[in-house]
Amino acid sequence: MMATKTKEVLTAAVPLTADTITEKYMHYCLENNKKPESVYLFSKHIGISEKEFYNHFASIDSLEKSVFVSFHQLTTRLIAQSDDIAQASFRDKLLAYYFTYFEILTANRSYVVFTLKEDKNRLNSLLKLKELRNHFKQFVTEASAGYLKAKSERIRNAQQDALEEGAWIQLMVTMKFWLDDESIGFEKTDLFIEKSIRATFDLIDTTPLESVIDFGKFLIKERLK
Repeated sequence: MMATKTKEVLTAAVPLTADTITEKYMHYCLENNKKPESVYLFSKHIGISEKEFYNHFASIDSLEKSVFVSFHQLTTRLIAQSDDIAQASFRDKLLAYYFTYFEILTANRSYVVFTLKEDKNRLNSLLKLKELRNHFKQFVTEASAGYLKAKSERIRNAQQDALEEGAWIQLMVTMKFWLDDESIGFEKTDLFIEKSIRATFDLIDTTPLESVIDFGKFLIKERLK
């Protein structure tokens, strides 16, 4: 009886969190090379009740979508720890986000490749990133505060919408490049990020387009290999 009580106390001392369930879900997918077939089977596999699962997620699909959001939240927490980030420019904040987010993706590459490449239907893959899209666009909204200078609020709002949507498309393009990147340490992805961000801001700021051309040449070179 004493051993049983001790075990119960130790189990109760470790709170079940959404992050814990997410981590176990990722391990399940990689170890079984497939998603759990039901909440019941997954909950049973990791030793929790269905009720405990539903306290954190509405379904397996909602859990799947939350994985990339958890990567995003970790990214923003890490960025916020920098003493200089509050005074950083929008461009530098975006660069910090990209490099940090892709470091986290790389640390979880096996799962990311599994979940984004399991469906040949590209739309299904994009649906898994639906929640990330909302969080990322909110980050861009906050990071770009004061960046757009148009006097007209209507024009500024239109520019802001275009900026957020363009940033999202750029993130998706970068993720595709990273998924296909076979360079050591994914150094080509780092170069891609630097060139794409630089080219984007040169376009936005209507400065000379040398960097845009440089980035275009880089893309062509990589695709011709």
